[in-house]
Amino acid sequence: MGGAVPVRSPGEAGRESAGQPSVILQMDFATAPPPYPAPGEARNALLRPLAYSIAADTPGLVWKIWTEDAAAGRAGGLYAFTTRAHALAYQAMHTARVTARGATDIRVVLWDINAELSAITRGVAG
Repeated sequence: MGGAVPVRSPGEAGRESAGQPSVILQMDFATAPPPYPAPGEARNALLRPLAYSIAADTPGLVWKIWTEDAAAGRAGGLYAFTTRAHALAYQAMHTARVTARGATDIRVVLWDINAELSAITRGVAG
């Protein structure tokens, strides 16, 4: 019985069933050149269906914060996942998706969450 063994970060075990995030994925990229809408209502209207899809169809996703830097021509997000395996799977899929839409210079960072210290500082994890 082959199959991938989930990659678990320290302290991750036990939090997945409770929907507690254990990993933060940060992704950002250079946005496609015009005619892609600038940040604002037109872009929000274009991306709203994607936001609903991400919320409904992304295994292990606890939350996403959308990020934009119009002056730098970059967009992206911060994602909280219940497992590192979920975060890595999403990162691979999303990299392909944004590349197909014309994004370049994709940057990715993955962090384990320290739930104990985050709770003290009112972090949303843990």
